[in-house]
Amino acid sequence: MFKHVFLTGPPGVGKTTLVQKACEALVSSGVGVEGFYTEEVREGGRRVGFDVVTVTGERGHLSRIRDGAGVSQGRREYTVGQYVVDLPSFENLALPLFRNVGSANGSGRKVFVIDEIGKMELFSQSFIRAVRQTLDTSTCTILGTIPIPKGKPLALVEEVRSRRDVKVFTVSKENRNVILQEILATLQDCLKPST
Repeated sequence: MFKHVFLTGPPGVGKTTLVQKACEALVSSGVGVEGFYTEEVREGGRRVGFDVVTVTGERGHLSRIRDGAGVSQGRREYTVGQYVVDLPSFENLALPLFRNVGSANGSGRKVFVIDEIGKMELFSQSFIRAVRQTLDTSTCTILGTIPIPKGKPLALVEEVRSRRDVKVFTVSKENRNVILQEILATLQDCLKPST
């Protein structure tokens, strides 16, 4: 019996779009949805970074392209490729969402969105702990995204991928327009009270 649903696939294939569509469908069917997704930020047609956006619409920086100055004011700098990760901004926005997730307000089960568990987010030890606790809680179902394995395995991503209570869908250009119903059906199954 699956409890959580994760999407994986190459960058830019449409995982976040599917997560957003699934959230809209869940909300319109009366399911409570909380959490966050990441959105690319573009200026003049080029990607300059990523923002964290909560389901309620709050946003904060996740990362930006280094602007050449490279001023880190004595803080440790976390980078992925050309992007500098804004860890305080990410944690200030994302971590409080996890604190509320265990407090089911009597409205039954809800879906908690984690898009994504990737290299940038994994610089945060608090985030890693929060994800593990949320995976083990019984009050919510996670709808999340994880990167396709390449290079050095990310411990938490492999942990998620190998959990028996996680259903992983691989999104491709071929299936991304037809996979939504299957994802929603699996989520609805996850949300059914276990007997």
